[in-house]
This record gives sequence, structure tokens and C-alpha cells, in this order.
Amino acid sequence: MRIVTRRRFGWPDLLFGGFLIVVAAGTLVATRNLVGGTAADMGPGYMPRAIALMLLAFGVFFAVRGVLRGPVGIETVQLRPILGVGAAVGVFALLIESGGLALASFAAILIAAVASRESRFFEVILFGLGVTAAAVLLFVKALALPVSIWPW
Repeated sequence: MRIVTRRRFGWPDLLFGGFLIVVAAGTLVATRNLVGGTAADMGPGYMPRAIALMLLAFGVFFAVRGVLRGPVGIETVQLRPILGVGAAVGVFALLIESGGLALASFAAILIAAVASRESRFFEVILFGLGVTAAAVLLFVKALALPVSIWPW
């Protein structure tokens, strides 16, 4: 007597791996005409291809894990984190030019804190001030990017 078993996959890993593979393949196709160069003399296509190859490796890893792993349930979608982080990114994008880096960073951190029920107001304020100061020091002072710090 032959026993037939139905193969089930770990769909979250399999789908995530497939997504990463598609993104990596799209990036490799989009950068096919750019000069790659070498690590010592990087061309415009070097970093996008390097990142795409890393994404491809992670995608293959997750896809294989999804095929080999048994079924894993997909948790219900939580809207609060999705909306909180999405709103934070949107506010940052809207404020970066008109409000400056400091205001945009601080506002994005405050809004992103809404995504977690565990956020504490005082800790979020301190964290926001620290990350904002680090962003200003890194992007404006260390890298000398032409980004305004304040709206004035």
C-alpha cells in the first residue's frame, strides 16, 4: 500500500523569497547597461548590482527554506504598524524640503512611535532627539550633503 502525502510549504518564507528574487532580477536587468567597474574603481552599476546579488542570495535562502519547512501560519495583518510607519515615511518626504532635516526626522520618529503600543512618550522624545542629532551630524556635517537643517 502506497501512502500519498500532500506537500505543504512555508508560504510566508516562500513568498518573501520570491519577492526578493523578483526585486533582485529587476535590479540586475535595470542596471545591465551601467558600467560595473571594480571594488577599487567603482562604476555607477557596481553598488546596485552588489546589493541585487545580496538580495538574490537572501531570496534563494528564504525560498528554499519555505519549500523545505512545513506549513507555518500567516499571522493576521496589524494595521497600526503599517499605517504608523507609512505615515512616518510620508511625513518625512513631505517635510524634508520645506521643514529641514531636523524637523522632518523628529516628526517621522514621533509618528512612527504610534506604530507600537509599547512606545513611551519620554523615551520616544529622547530617542527622537538623539537620532535627529545623529542624522544632522552624519548627513550635513560629516558627509556635507546640501540638506537644510531647519526651515529658516
